[in-house]
Amino acid sequence: MKLNYNLKIIYSIGLLILISSCKSEVKKAEKQIEKPTVVLEKEDKPLLVGPPENSTAPEGMVWVPGGVFLQGAVPQDKMAMEHEKPAIKVAVDGFYMDVTEVTNAQFAQFVKETGYITTAEREIDWEEMKKQVPEGTPKPHDSILQPGSLTFKKTKSSVPNLYDFSQWWKWTIGASWKHPNGPDSDIKGKENYPVVQVTYEDAMAYCEWAGRRLPTEAEWELAARAGSQGSTYFWGDEASALSKNANTWEGEFPVANTKVDGYELRAPVKSYPANAYGLYDMAGNVWEWTSDWYNTNYYKEIAPTKTTLRNPQGAARPFTANNPYAKEKIIKGGSFLCSASYCASYRVSAKMGSSTDSSLEHTGFRTVASVAMIK
Repeated sequence: MKLNYNLKIIYSIGLLILISSCKSEVKKAEKQIEKPTVVLEKEDKPLLVGPPENSTAPEGMVWVPGGVFLQGAVPQDKMAMEHEKPAIKVAVDGFYMDVTEVTNAQFAQFVKETGYITTAEREIDWEEMKKQVPEGTPKPHDSILQPGSLTFKKTKSSVPNLYDFSQWWKWTIGASWKHPNGPDSDIKGKENYPVVQVTYEDAMAYCEWAGRRLPTEAEWELAARAGSQGSTYFWGDEASALSKNANTWEGEFPVANTKVDGYELRAPVKSYPANAYGLYDMAGNVWEWTSDWYNTNYYKEIAPTKTTLRNPQGAARPFTANNPYAKEKIIKGGSFLCSASYCASYRVSAKMGSSTDSSLEHTGFRTVASVAMIK
């Protein structure tokens, strides 16, 4: 999932050889990139833990108490990846958060009132697109340069290389939030499912309309932990309880899903128990956008300072070690495609980077609101 959304179009029409030939140039570029800096915020005012007096949570939201905690991998998590380490100490003021991921019904209302057209529905501008791919990349045929998005497909046999995600992702013309699995699919009767096939830009547009914002990585993790600061999952450390608490992939990925948790693809919101703060689907179902840049060096740069970060906004700029062209935002929570054999990203500290113009059938979002945003 770390290829740029537009690069995926190129890949889908058989130009993988061309892109691979750029690897040597990528390695040179990695050496030339300035080490990303980190935004450090310090405040002297007391941490906001409880909600203000006489305040009422907006409809569909709950209060997430402020707190100080270690953000990142916990010591007992053997599945933790390097970009989750070492844990850093943060202090986060309380805020309001959507109880569920934004649903199809909610997003449809936004589109109805604004006339907004999502990234996946827009005509593709090759002149703009070629600025984001390696120089010299030939223009694909017009039959390929059509609006669409990435959809999941099972493989017919075992996959020896789980790093090659092109084996189960395909570029599908006509895929969008209204047709999440392709042009022959729709969301009729699925108003209570999380909206997907939305890019970071789409999520931000919704937030502006709703008077909300996306959570920071620190806020998201504080909310997901719900007071359980030292555990691997929001319900504790028992991996055996996964199917009762989250919509993930059971069975051999990406060949067969046994559907022990009841679903093969997306599930309606509130299909699984909420965490201690009353938040649903903070593990599994669909990935959720955050506002932080994805930076593989972020924790490693912060940890040596031994600084407690107050309301951290993440890295000042994006940096993906194996792809210096990437400009990715952090997504959290994992999805229905996460399995123990693949990414186990239903763990609280788990995260991935996703290109800001990427839309996929397993990525959605939820919004938050600071006290100052509530009128």
